[in-house]
Amino acid sequence: METKTAIISTLALSVMIVSGPQFLPAGFASATAQAQDATQPAIARRIGAIKAINGNAITLAPDSGPEVAVTVQPNARLLRIAPGAKDLKDAAPIQLQELQVGDRVRVRGQASADGTSIAALEIIVISHSDLEAQHEQERQDWQKRGLGGPVSAVDATAGTVTISTSSFGGKKAIIVRASKSTIIRRYAPDSAKPEDAKLTTLQDVHVGDQLRARGDRSADGGELAAEEIFTGNFPYVEGLINSVDASAGRVSVQDVLSKKTVQLKINPDSQLHKIPAEMAQGFAMRLKARLPPGTPGAVANSSSASTPHAAANGQGGAGGTGGGGMGGGSRPGGGFDFQRLLDQTPAIALADLHKGDAVAILATEGTSSGGSTVIKLYSGVEPILQAVPNGSQAMMLAPWSLGGAPSGDAGP
Repeated sequence: METKTAIISTLALSVMIVSGPQFLPAGFASATAQAQDATQPAIARRIGAIKAINGNAITLAPDSGPEVAVTVQPNARLLRIAPGAKDLKDAAPIQLQELQVGDRVRVRGQASADGTSIAALEIIVISHSDLEAQHEQERQDWQKRGLGGPVSAVDATAGTVTISTSSFGGKKAIIVRASKSTIIRRYAPDSAKPEDAKLTTLQDVHVGDQLRARGDRSADGGELAAEEIFTGNFPYVEGLINSVDASAGRVSVQDVLSKKTVQLKINPDSQLHKIPAEMAQGFAMRLKARLPPGTPGAVANSSSASTPHAAANGQGGAGGTGGGGMGGGSRPGGGFDFQRLLDQTPAIALADLHKGDAVAILATEGTSSGGSTVIKLYSGVEPILQAVPNGSQAMMLAPWSLGGAPSGDAGP
């Protein structure tokens, strides 16, 4: 999943517009009251990113709707606030020439009759560089204190969710504890972007959902006190491609588990990768080693399980994609990051896929009208599907496919 997206709902500007006027800082409320004279046109507000600047003319790309032409008035008030600020007490006055493309702004002023332009009386800005710095800090914290996996149990009364995390050593159940201060969001059915997720409660978390949480782990690693939780339903598809329509951005897959044909969309955010053959063989051997004794294809000697680790060290085709050495699949502080290794496999285009290719796909839940969209697709998985041809256990890509964090992948 792309890690460059900022978690907009945590920013003061978004809180101001989404939460309603009762949450506006006192400075905003008083300024609005003073400006709304009965003899003047209604005051309009827009929140978005600066797309272009030409003198005192700004092109604003709002969070929803068409672009807005903003003309900054000579007496307009311009203030900069830090990401997460909840009032204007620490806001700093700035000059028009300090604004930059990419800055997040809240514009207040007199709108034209058709709403396509605003004569700005006030602009509150969060600089693009400050947003990037905050995003990087959050990403690092998610990598350090985040984990993710499918939900196996929910006890809303006790405030707990049990997730199943996986590694090459097997699966482990971890209890995620939510408190009154825990922020819980559910992904939109047609988006895997954190900024599209909506606030929710544990009652909306279901068995089978993918869950990602950030917080402090217990000493034994069996529990996590969650500060933030993201959850959602992301279907998993593994099978053979029936057809590819690169011009329309669509792919049809015959799912080996459900035996159904699944139609999926590809958009600019979809990530397509190909797993190198030697790496796929290593994963397949690991799966066979974990099959119960007597199962067709099971490996008697589990020492072959070290093969994927060899791949992570650049001996199985992965090293060349991730910079070589343990950097390709290792986490800061030690341990093995399977998702990071997968994300460092070669990227491919939709046109590189062909009928009969074996793929593993994570998709959005989808809507009745829009269908599902590919989040991540991995080709080159033939050896892995052959290792468990009857679908007796989920393919080992699935537990990691969302990673551990909205702002960056992290494993348990």
